[in-house]
Amino acid sequence: FFSLPKGPAKAPAPVPRFRRVDIALSCSYVGEDVRGLLRAFGSSSSEHPATLVLRGISVRDDGNLDDLTEYKGPQENPDSSSPIVFEASAQLVSIPHAESLLHADCDGEEVNCEISPYSSQQAGEGPCRTSWFMATLQLSSRISITLVLRGPQCGSQEEEHDATLHPKLRIPMRKEGTVLTTVEFQSSSRNTSLRTHLGGSVTLDCRFALAPSSSLSSLEWRRQHQGSGRSLFRYQVGSTGPTVQPKVHVDVAGLLRSGDASLSLQGVSVGDEGMYICLVSTPLHQAQHIIQLHVAEPPRVHVIPSVVSFERDVKTTLMCNIAGYYPLDVSVSWTQKTPEDDMEIPLSNAHLSSHRQSQDGTYSITSYLSISSDTARAPATYNCHVSHVTLAEPISVSAHLKVPEQTGSEGLVGSFIATVLFIAVLFVVLRRR
Repeated sequence: FFSLPKGPAKAPAPVPRFRRVDIALSCSYVGEDVRGLLRAFGSSSSEHPATLVLRGISVRDDGNLDDLTEYKGPQENPDSSSPIVFEASAQLVSIPHAESLLHADCDGEEVNCEISPYSSQQAGEGPCRTSWFMATLQLSSRISITLVLRGPQCGSQEEEHDATLHPKLRIPMRKEGTVLTTVEFQSSSRNTSLRTHLGGSVTLDCRFALAPSSSLSSLEWRRQHQGSGRSLFRYQVGSTGPTVQPKVHVDVAGLLRSGDASLSLQGVSVGDEGMYICLVSTPLHQAQHIIQLHVAEPPRVHVIPSVVSFERDVKTTLMCNIAGYYPLDVSVSWTQKTPEDDMEIPLSNAHLSSHRQSQDGTYSITSYLSISSDTARAPATYNCHVSHVTLAEPISVSAHLKVPEQTGSEGLVGSFIATVLFIAVLFVVLRRR
């Protein structure tokens, strides 16, 4: 016996297709001699146009890559004013966020690319040497990528003698006029600016990958805020364990296994706000990523009293209490609306208290609005509107001004007067008869 499956069998999920493409990025090259001098004074002339070509990058093929063609380098020999073209092979190290780089133009993203010499190791005495470069990529979506590029190498003296040097870099170049490099080390962060609430947890993303010839030396996380710095986590390969501060955690096993250097922060407080630096080191190089952590907490708003009933010749004050918000800037306004009004009428006679700061670092403030029975029209609604960076739209809390109700004594007097008038009228009518 056997049982038939119920309903049609589900088709297996399609296996995503991948394709190798070239990704060309417009960059700026900042020379070693001007990086510390001219650029320190804000000179834009220190930058030289450059192009970074990531060769043979594996990306997901969504069916829209048929029009892509292989990058063709310049057909003429470059001179000292020509853009510098760096070809980067990523066979040893994968390129993170490759799809974002490839589709940046179509997605309306800006890519800021800067290439600079990292270090240079002279190999013998000839024109041929091994050079290192660092490419820093910043996407407008807050993705940050750092690539350490190894420049061309020459082996024999004959190769050194026959090498054609780039007119500006003075290192060997290909006959096409490009500089051939290899990605030896990459690190990335998918979000360089984060906002989180008080008491929550947040993960600061930092990842890296190394060529087989290289190895991790150390990882350090630092926090800087208002001119002071502090080490939160440090791990030296070969040591007994990491040095770590409370509330922070880095998975050392994941760090060594897959290059996941992300830091988790628990129980976020106002004091945790600041600039976090992920510093990954190898015996030869260092790469860092800066992540800004912003703490934000929305305000709590209450209006006291919520219902007002006026007596004659009486003034009252409405208090709009705004508490528990961070950061400091907050905007408060009042409006009034009666049944005869088509829209809310702004009021300008309110005044604010000074800011108060609680022990948890959040702020509070009170707005006071005075209303008088001589000028107020009942019924009416008074709205306190509060705007803050954490709010998609302002918070509005209302107080209601009611029509005064008659008291018991006023009711008796009115009834007595009405009775006297009725008897007087009745007496006059009967007398005429």
